[in-house]
Amino acid sequence: MKLLLLNTNDISGGAAIAALVSVKGSPQSGMEAEMLVQSKKSDDYSVIGPETKLEKSVEKLSPVLDNIPVSFYKYRKKSMFSPAIVPDRILKKIKDVNPDVVHLHWITSGFIKIETLVKISKPMIWTLHDMWAFTGGCHYNEECGKYINNCGYCPILSSNKKNDLSSKIWKRKKKAWENLDLTIVTPSSWLGECAKKSSLFCNTRVEVIPNGINLNRFKIIDKNIARDILCLPQDKKLVLFGSLSALSNRRKGFSLLKETFKKYFSKKNKDIELIIFGSSKPRDEESLGFKTYYLGRLNDEISLALIYSAADAMIVPSMQDNLPNTVMESLACGTPVVAFNIGGIPDMIDHQKNGYLAKSFETEDLAYGIKWVLEDANRREKLSENAREKVVKEFDIVKVAKRYTDLYKDVLKIKNV
Repeated sequence: MKLLLLNTNDISGGAAIAALVSVKGSPQSGMEAEMLVQSKKSDDYSVIGPETKLEKSVEKLSPVLDNIPVSFYKYRKKSMFSPAIVPDRILKKIKDVNPDVVHLHWITSGFIKIETLVKISKPMIWTLHDMWAFTGGCHYNEECGKYINNCGYCPILSSNKKNDLSSKIWKRKKKAWENLDLTIVTPSSWLGECAKKSSLFCNTRVEVIPNGINLNRFKIIDKNIARDILCLPQDKKLVLFGSLSALSNRRKGFSLLKETFKKYFSKKNKDIELIIFGSSKPRDEESLGFKTYYLGRLNDEISLALIYSAADAMIVPSMQDNLPNTVMESLACGTPVVAFNIGGIPDMIDHQKNGYLAKSFETEDLAYGIKWVLEDANRREKLSENAREKVVKEFDIVKVAKRYTDLYKDVLKIKNV
């Protein structure tokens, strides 16, 4: 069976990592898999990227062109919003590969036009990594429920018009995808329920299959060794925070992290220090009252595993999230996670068993969770054991790849009936 995955990038971002893991996992289940991307940064032979000068120019220009309609909304929020209006040449590339199944992942930023999907003649599976597929253009709705019926008056765009850009995009999707031969997969139960409630996918098959993780890469490393390699102190309790654009992506909750440390930790907690990855030290650093180590952006799994292993706890104060890789990776490395009880995070964290689920957006409870994890070494050791066990049991790449293989076979069987 030949599989073709489609994703905007190959190594940048959580969706790209999940898609690439699928490519790596598939051979273990007897699959022949390739991935088609708009922007290729790796040298992986199974990833098909732009080759000609024209294709490479289009790669750089497409995201800019796709954002033009959004730029007319001057008071919009900084949240990502994707019109998907740019013409593409995907159909020819799919025809050249001639796969049995086309597996879509994150396909925005000018990669695939909305109207192209209905022209793909192969059975399609679409793994959603955010909410974009069933909204009027936003990737996370920030608690706006208009996608359940139709969009318009978009709060992300700060629009007071019914027939705004979000409404037009929703109508394009409704028209183009009405008879689409498609199976939806969501990595989290939360996103699955959102998809089922949506006006676009309420009659579409929706399956929940989590992202997989390579347990040979993300594993427990001796804490003292990890800290020694990273030049981190051995005698401190280290709290980790990180994601892509950790400081600038509002949804990831750095503002809530700052509030948590400023309000509920004092200078008396001299044994606590903070590690941040995903962003470099800002020019005008705002003091949190604790020594902070900025490790910048990291892409390789070995460095990430060292960082997770070096920490005593990870904090994930996301306001809205699907199944963040950082939680899964931290747990795989035996580091308990403290996070808000939102989105798909409860699929990974069992409260007070492998981490702590704080009440949504209540920074006082988040602070309590951090202290609860840090204060007892024996408790932390048990949390660490449970964290690794949870990931081995539910998120092993081999097991996840097997679930996808079964789905591919099922979809092909249904298609051939």
